[in-house]
Amino acid sequence: MHLPWDEIDTVLLDMDGTLLDRYFDDYFWEVFVPREYAESNGISTERAAKELTARYKKEEGTLNWTDLDFWSEELGLDIPFLKTQVEHLIQVHPYVERFLCFLRDAGKEICLVTNAHGKTLDLKMKKTLLGPFFHEIISAHDFGVPKEDTMFWKALVSHLGFDKDRALLAEDSEANLRSARQAGIRHLVFVARPSTQAPIRGSSEFPSIIYFLELLPGQGVSR
Repeated sequence: MHLPWDEIDTVLLDMDGTLLDRYFDDYFWEVFVPREYAESNGISTERAAKELTARYKKEEGTLNWTDLDFWSEELGLDIPFLKTQVEHLIQVHPYVERFLCFLRDAGKEICLVTNAHGKTLDLKMKKTLLGPFFHEIISAHDFGVPKEDTMFWKALVSHLGFDKDRALLAEDSEANLRSARQAGIRHLVFVARPSTQAPIRGSSEFPSIIYFLELLPGQGVSR
């Protein structure tokens, strides 16, 4: 996939599903937490999964969706501690470090922008050692609004002071890409393989990649 790198100064990168394999998150919330919740409440895992799915759905698209303290209180479980019990599943997607090295060597401003809660960020940066690549790490919780809202991107532009016309955003969420587009972010890329355990799904709205290798000069084609 060809990108006009000479027209891009700032690179904004999502974390879960984009840089990191979302299998960790899917397994944690869909399998591990229901199992722990079932045991804690003396109910079947099937009933727990059904109940939790409904509760998750209610908070989707809000900051509560990723707020570990909120879910700890809601579910009566120590969610940050439980995450450490399966942290071995946290994995960086193939070619991510190579891509980050390319950006660093090209002098691009690299920013991690995520809806993830601060405690999740701390765990994943400690596990992956990707932190030093980023000029800034921004959580939507810092701005009090999720990335699905255009106000997040406006606040981000104000905070970082970058040129929207010379910025690239890579995301595995079409909703987040849409809100960024509405806010004026020019270069947008959809990551079609957020989880190694789920089917590849391209986007009909945005240029799609499977691996970041495809964004390196002379590599790959768009989908």
